[in-house]
Order: sequence, then C-alpha cells, then structure tokens
Amino acid sequence: MRWRDVKRKEHTKDALHVEEKRDYAGFWSRVMGFVTDLFIIGMPISLLMMGIFGRDELKSATAFDVISHNEAAITNAPDPYASIVQILTTMSIYVFMWHYTQQTPGKKMARTRVVDATTLQRASYFQLIIRFFAYFLSAITLFGFFIGLIRKDKRCLHDLVSHTAVVYES
Repeated sequence: MRWRDVKRKEHTKDALHVEEKRDYAGFWSRVMGFVTDLFIIGMPISLLMMGIFGRDELKSATAFDVISHNEAAITNAPDPYASIVQILTTMSIYVFMWHYTQQTPGKKMARTRVVDATTLQRASYFQLIIRFFAYFLSAITLFGFFIGLIRKDKRCLHDLVSHTAVVYES
C-alpha cells in the first residue's frame, strides 16, 4: 500500500468523524429559543425606544402594516428614525451575542449555538450580519422558517444565505 493511500484513508476517517459530530438543532428547539429571545431581548429594546422616542411610537404601524398597505400604516405611520435605531440596536445585540458566546439567551435555554456551517466554529461578524438581515427574508416568505422542517441538516433560509448553522451544544 502506498503512503498517499494510507493518508487518504486517514483523511476520509477524519472527515467522516467530523460529519458524525454535527448535531443540528431541531425546529422546535429553534422556535423555543426565538420566542424566548423576542421577550428577553425584544421587550427591553421596545421599552428603550419608548423612552427615547415617546410612548406614541409603540402605537405606530408595524413593518408588516407598511408592507401590506394596511390602513394603520397611513393613519399611524412609523417614525423612520425610530425604526432605524430599533433595527440597528437589535442587530448589534444579536450579532454581538452570536459572535461572542455563539448564543442568545433563548439559544442558551434551548442549549443551541450559532456556528459557521462548514467549520462548526465561531461564525464571522459578516456572516452574522447577513444572517440577521436574512431573518427578514425568512419572515416575509414564512417558508424561510419552515424550510428547516424538510431539510436533513435542519437549516432555515437565513442559515443557508449566511452559511451558518444552529447546532446543539456538545
């Protein structure tokens, strides 16, 4: 047997071993983490925006009202500055937590973490920013969230776009 054939077999065994260690997080674990994050991260940000921009900001139309051309979007149009500040604040918190600890509080409760899909190591800031904005794409289509139910690797649209994965803690 040639040396390169021996090395090739070792490399194949290592690749198979890495494949076995991928324990992708299930749909319901991800949903539980997401809903928890809406309350733990989203509520304080909403209260902060109310403190900065006034209580009337909570009564303004939502992004879905604007997209669907609902009557609420015309009568209670949202303040664009407040929306931009809220999105940037939310993005900063999520991206920082995903990068620093690989988890948000909801993901920690679900015992999952966000990683680079190929290396299973810490994802880059660029990937995480793309992941954050791809959440909106998943939310608009709704299919983007449910695509994880039919995929073997359980990755949703925002994971595919950003080349990230949500895996269970080891």
